[in-house]
Amino acid sequence: MQRQRSLLALIFVLIIAAVVAIVKIPVPLGLDLRGGSQLTIQVKPTAEIPTITQRELEAVKKVVEGRINGLGVSEPIIQTVGTDKVLVQLPGVNDPEQAERVLGGTAQLEFRQQKPSTETQLFAFQSSRAELRAKQEELRSSKDQAAITKNQEELQKNNQAILELFDSTKPPLDGKYLKDAYGEPTQANNWNVAIRFDQKGGELFAEITKNLAGTGRSIGIFLDNELISAPVVGPEFAANGITGGAAIITGRFTAQQANDLGVQLRGGALPVPVEIAERRTVGATLGKDSIQSSIYAGIGGLALVLVFMVVYYRLPGLIADFSLVIYSLLTWACFALLGVTLTLPGIAGFILSIGMAVDANVLIFERTREELKAGKSLYRSVESGFYRAFSSILDSNVTTWIACAALFWLGSGLVKGFALTLALGVAVSMFTAITCSRTFLFLAISLPSLRKPELYCPNVPVSNKAEVAK
Repeated sequence: MQRQRSLLALIFVLIIAAVVAIVKIPVPLGLDLRGGSQLTIQVKPTAEIPTITQRELEAVKKVVEGRINGLGVSEPIIQTVGTDKVLVQLPGVNDPEQAERVLGGTAQLEFRQQKPSTETQLFAFQSSRAELRAKQEELRSSKDQAAITKNQEELQKNNQAILELFDSTKPPLDGKYLKDAYGEPTQANNWNVAIRFDQKGGELFAEITKNLAGTGRSIGIFLDNELISAPVVGPEFAANGITGGAAIITGRFTAQQANDLGVQLRGGALPVPVEIAERRTVGATLGKDSIQSSIYAGIGGLALVLVFMVVYYRLPGLIADFSLVIYSLLTWACFALLGVTLTLPGIAGFILSIGMAVDANVLIFERTREELKAGKSLYRSVESGFYRAFSSILDSNVTTWIACAALFWLGSGLVKGFALTLALGVAVSMFTAITCSRTFLFLAISLPSLRKPELYCPNVPVSNKAEVAK
């Protein structure tokens, strides 16, 4: 009995926590529900790069992500498609032409010399930019569009102020001279970024580093006119600069940071043109209609299931209905806490998982009925029903998880949303069926007024009723 009380307390706490999470954290909506724009970017080969490989495609994707962040779009979906396309979904963006202008050009990578006597200003601006970016992440989770826009404007002013601290009058060392960039580990368990130029780029780089060596001023590495790194050249290179066409960008990089910077540099250096192959706009009205239709379908399906369970399974069916409501609350709270972007297929996965949650209860109750008809006591029948049905429930859920894993791993976009919501729903349904339904059912049979066999199985033989009621 003490164990049942502890489980009841746990269930009550989870319900309260789920309600708070649902109220405080709204579930973000995908493109098909919220409306917005979808762009397909075609990466085109050139004479220098006749074949687009996965490496070039990932570099272009990284540049696109940086540009999307500049638009201040929340929950964008950016993914590679096939061998030469990048798909961009922008929920809430109703001006696809603006996004097309921002995404349509090749990334511009430049190496610039810092102007004299600007060291203090650069440090101040970089500190301010770090604060603005940290604030940007907070604002995106708050969904305050006005504050996000203001933050973006301040970031743009900050980037422009930093840009003016670097010399743009001399012939720039730009991305067309860069041959490669990649992260490499150090002995101190940190990571650096190695860069290699062609012959002309190596000469320009040697000249720039010679001018800056020992001065404390930086080489500004700009991607789309935004500073991504500002390494300082040591005084040992004052005579000839850094020769050989290769250099190391040092810093306390993690493996991921070093790899990301290498991808950014390669993306900026790619002489591959891109063009918008397809542009599609999803109106807010269509999204609203989809949400309403999905809600009606979900409520209708849930109501029919609840009625069927009560009519067919009597008291256990009523308990299953209560567990099903708890399941819905817990699953929706998981969506909110994990930041799942809800799409129309995602809602379908959620509704489908409701049916699978009921399926577990059906297996348990049918096993329980078999035990009751065999003449076992009510307590033993319920206990045996849960025990004997558990292996079947586990097997069916594991096979569903395997299918979800395949869909999530091999699928993309909306298919991933369906797989994720279905997998989460199945996981929560295991908890509600095995824990919630079991706890409530044992609580019911502990009450004398609810220990009537006909409340659990209407067809118990008369000769067995006395034994069953024990």
